[in-house]
Amino acid sequence: MVEITHKNTTLRTAIAEGIVKVSKQETIDAINNKSVPKGDVFEMAKTAGLFAVKKTSDMIPDCHPLPIEYTAVSYEIDGLSVRIRLEVKAIYRTGVEVEAMHGVSVVALTMYDMLKPIDKGVEISNIRLVAKEGGKSDWKKYTDQGLCAAVIVCSDTISAGSKEDKSGKIIKGKLEGYGVQVSDYIVIPDEIQDVRNALENYVRKETNIIVYTGGTGLSVRDITPEALQDVLDRRIPGIEEAIRSYGQERTPLAMLSRSVAGVKGKSLVLALPGSSKGVEESMDAIFPSVLHLFKIFKGARHD
Repeated sequence: MVEITHKNTTLRTAIAEGIVKVSKQETIDAINNKSVPKGDVFEMAKTAGLFAVKKTSDMIPDCHPLPIEYTAVSYEIDGLSVRIRLEVKAIYRTGVEVEAMHGVSVVALTMYDMLKPIDKGVEISNIRLVAKEGGKSDWKKYTDQGLCAAVIVCSDTISAGSKEDKSGKIIKGKLEGYGVQVSDYIVIPDEIQDVRNALENYVRKETNIIVYTGGTGLSVRDITPEALQDVLDRRIPGIEEAIRSYGQERTPLAMLSRSVAGVKGKSLVLALPGSSKGVEESMDAIFPSVLHLFKIFKGARHD
């Protein structure tokens, strides 16, 4: 199956439709009157659809088992056609589109099976996805806002040329993937004044996002949080909590994270871990949803 452990858990919704067409009005009348020999067509088919949604991963090899939290089936009769509509919801890391379409397919097949003794002309058609929410595509409106960023690597060893930077390059790649232009990428010593000087420089340039990596551990030389937290206009605890919560689900060591998030002037300031794994998980935890902050900024300035 496809790797999804890096994704955030969100509310996922999908709606699928399908059409069952019969060949005569008598079949529609029998459905409405519940006089089909095999039983109540709508209720039996609905029950089959509910089972199908929950069993999708047993039938489709690449589908992940999902904690399905809601399924609804409805019908609409239009002439000799019955339109099936099925909605699925789950709070998980991957979407429920296939579950919705699988459910509709089984509802339609159940109707076909129940109606075939009284109508040899039943047809199934137009099984399709109508809508989906909760996935990466929902966040496109937050990307490509024309934002610019500076990536600052805080490390004595890297600045001295004794070690190669990996974390800063990961941040740069992630930001560019979300349509954020990285205007600067620098390496500085992990010193309080160097950290603050860089902050003041990029705030003065009105850089939208200023991301530090490194200097957030617990050793005596890791001073980036101390350098930043007292000079920010305000902290954003929710971002810090999201980073730690996401990391904690993947490694117990995340409880030691001292990531910092806040605002200085018109800039979002982030101080992330120095390890490549830690910084990648931190970026996955908050992007692209954190870019909504700039929609808020624009709204506040507009008002």
